[in-house]
Amino acid sequence: MIVSEAASVSDLVSSIKNLLEEEFQEVYVQGEVTNLSPSAAGHWYFTLSDENACISCALFKMDALRNPMIRSLKDGDKIIVLGPVSVYQKRGSFQLLAKRILPAGAGQLKLQFEKLKAKLAQEGLFDIEKKKVIPKFPKRIAVITAEHGAALQDFLNVFKRRSLWCDIVIIPATVQGDGAAKTLISALKKAQVLPGIEIIVLTRGGGSLEDLWAFNDEELVRTIYKCDIPVVSAIGHEVDFSLCDYVADLRSETPTAAAETLSQPQTELMARLHFCQTHLKSDLFKLHQHIELMTHKFHPREIINLISQKVQIARRELSEIRLRERAEELIGIAEVSQIVDELQLRLNHASQLKMNAVNEKITRLEHVLSALNPKLVLQRGYSYVKIEGKEVIASLEGFKKIPVGTKLSLQFHDGQGIVTKDVP
Repeated sequence: MIVSEAASVSDLVSSIKNLLEEEFQEVYVQGEVTNLSPSAAGHWYFTLSDENACISCALFKMDALRNPMIRSLKDGDKIIVLGPVSVYQKRGSFQLLAKRILPAGAGQLKLQFEKLKAKLAQEGLFDIEKKKVIPKFPKRIAVITAEHGAALQDFLNVFKRRSLWCDIVIIPATVQGDGAAKTLISALKKAQVLPGIEIIVLTRGGGSLEDLWAFNDEELVRTIYKCDIPVVSAIGHEVDFSLCDYVADLRSETPTAAAETLSQPQTELMARLHFCQTHLKSDLFKLHQHIELMTHKFHPREIINLISQKVQIARRELSEIRLRERAEELIGIAEVSQIVDELQLRLNHASQLKMNAVNEKITRLEHVLSALNPKLVLQRGYSYVKIEGKEVIASLEGFKKIPVGTKLSLQFHDGQGIVTKDVP
C-alpha cells in the first residue's frame, strides 16, 4: 500500500458518518434504559441496551421539551426510541439521536400509529391544499357514530339548539373493537350515495388509544381521503388524535365542538337577523312618529292657523313701525337737508372766492392795458403820423419813402389833423 494514498481519520469518519446517516434516517429501537444522565445545558444522555448489545442515545434540549416522559425515566425502564443514527466525529462513535420516546408496553400501538402516520403523510393524504371546503349552510348532514352513544346525543342537543334548519341523518356504526373499521367504511360509503348529503360527521366519545384504534385503520383513512363529500372528524377529547383527524377536511376536538362549528354560521345568521329585527322595529317606530308629526304639522287646519299667526305678527310689527310718524326719521330727509345746506354754504363761499379772484385779475389787467394805451402817451404832448386811412409811419426812413403830395394824418390825444407832404 502506498502511504500517499492513505485516508485521514477525519475523511474516514466523515465517510462512515455520511453512509450511516443516509441509511438510518429514522429508526425505531426498543431497549432498556441505563446510564441515564442529564446535562447542565438541558440535554439528556443514556444507553439503550438488551441482552446482546447496547447503543448510546442523546436527547437534546428542544427534543427533551417535547418529550416530558424523559424526566420520569429511570435506569431499567423499557422504552421505544424514534430518531436517526448519527456519528460523533471527535470520538468516532455512533449514537442514536432520540426525537420521540414511548413506553415499551403501550408504546407498540403508538409506534404503529407513528409509522402509518408517516407513511400516509408521505403519500400526501394529509396535505392541507387537498382539504375540501366545509359548506356554511348545509341542508343535510350525515352523522356516523354509535346509535345510542353519548357522542350522538351531545351532537344532536347542541345542533338542535343552535341550528335554524338542517336534516340530520344518523348512520349507525360500531366505533370500537374488532370489525369497527369495516362498519365505519361501510357507513361512509352509504353516506355518499344518500341524496342531498353535504357533510359527513365521523364521531365518538373519548377513550384510550386502544379504544380509538379503529379510527387509525389504513383502509378507513384512505376511504375518507377518496370521499367526495367533506368529512368532519370529531373523535375523542381535545387531547386525542387519530389518523382520521389528519385526513378529514375538518377536525373538531369533541362531538359538541363539531356541532358548534357546523352550526356557527346559522347562529351568526340568527344573531344578525335579531339585530336587523331590533333595528328595523326601532326605525319603523321612528318613521311612524315622524309621519304622525308631519301629518299633524301639515294638516290644512294647522297650516291656516300658522298663516293667521304670521299675518297677526306682521300686522303687529307693521303697526309698531309708525311709518307716517317716523317718515322723516326712516327716510332721512332731515339729514339730507342738512347736508344740502352745508353744500350750499360751501358752494356760495367757493363762488365768492372765485369771483373775488377774477375781479382782482381783471383789475390787474386793466392797469396793464391802461399803461400800454397810446392815448395816455399823447396826453403828455406826443403825436404820431400815419398815412390817411393806413399804417402809422414809425421812422424817418419810412417818411422819406412817402411820395410828395400824399396826405398825412397827425393824431393827437384830442383829435387829428390832415397835412400834405411838400418836400421829398
